[in-house]
Amino acid sequence: MLYSFYEMQRKALMPMRMFVDHGQHFLRNPLNPASYTPGGRVLAAAFDVIETSTRPYGKPVFDIPTTVVRGREVAIEEEITMQLPFGQLRHFKRDTKAKDPKLLIVAPLSGHYATLLRGTVKEMVKDHDVTITDWRDAKTIPLFEGKFDLHSYIDYVISFLEHLGPDTHVLAVCQPSVPVLAAVARMHEMGNPYIPKTLAMMGGPIDTRVNPTAVNDHATRKPLAWFKQNVIATVPPPHNGFMRRVYPGFLQLAGFMSMNLSNHIVRHHDMFNHLVEGDGESAEATREFYEEYLAVMDMTAEFYLQTVDQVFQRHLLPKGEMLHHEDTIDLGAIDKTAIMSIEGERDDISGVGQTKAVHDLTPRLKAAKRGHYEQKGVGHYGIFNGRKWREQI
Repeated sequence: MLYSFYEMQRKALMPMRMFVDHGQHFLRNPLNPASYTPGGRVLAAAFDVIETSTRPYGKPVFDIPTTVVRGREVAIEEEITMQLPFGQLRHFKRDTKAKDPKLLIVAPLSGHYATLLRGTVKEMVKDHDVTITDWRDAKTIPLFEGKFDLHSYIDYVISFLEHLGPDTHVLAVCQPSVPVLAAVARMHEMGNPYIPKTLAMMGGPIDTRVNPTAVNDHATRKPLAWFKQNVIATVPPPHNGFMRRVYPGFLQLAGFMSMNLSNHIVRHHDMFNHLVEGDGESAEATREFYEEYLAVMDMTAEFYLQTVDQVFQRHLLPKGEMLHHEDTIDLGAIDKTAIMSIEGERDDISGVGQTKAVHDLTPRLKAAKRGHYEQKGVGHYGIFNGRKWREQI
């Protein structure tokens, strides 16, 4: 019923959105005398903010048409190189003969699309042959495609690395740090020839017992049964995933928004002021941020619940008790893939020390093959986007 009520609300708001959208264009029309009055600008700005904050957003695009390689601007063509039911590989093919290192960026499967890492891709594609995991919205995947859980995620990462071939570097951003590390360990255990050359993990919840954050506390405050009863919903028609049990993206977004509600209110208030003052550039920057931030996707119920249970409540990976199908994952098997952990000083999602914990869990890895970096003055998002990401990290 929860999902159905949400869909009904979206449809109920549609007439209002159409009214304010047409209203803002009418009030800004140069042929309309009201567009030159303070009252007209204020009302148009209010309509604009309402429309932006209530609009349903679809999957964004990366929109990275070019990059600079060796000082020369080259075109980029996006291509899908591997497709599986719950995710695919998106390759940023550069129009150059430069032989740069292969990099697989593993995007979070935590409510937002892979385009949340647009800034990450934009920086790395300059001197890497970049491929990113492009996870699919669970509500679009028919039931006959089966389930997708943590075991499946590990299987997918292994398949992606086998597809890309030897000497691939991996960058795991936030949530995927756990299943990617598990996948690398399993590949070492099985003697897989396609183990990655390096693995960098950024703001990942490797061991959430270290310096727990509000997110970690929320995951442990209630039993798993509470999450099953209160945040899992059934996809309604007419979505392709009709009857699939999911953790809806709109609930994840509500959680993110509530964590920093005052900041979001201030940003929308600033956007309103920018529009009234005619500062279109500043208003557009805010609009672009929310077009990405408000675009959310659903996760399968089994993946979400296993993550809450095994990563945040029982801490199975750092305790050496996490399974891949029926086999225990041995992080001590990792002795070839170099590992780097990256954290943000102000990270309020993955606390300082949670990613760094990987080094205590991989004793066979030589000191020359491990590293850690903590970026001062950034929160979670700033680890992989923004000025400090570009200039320092």
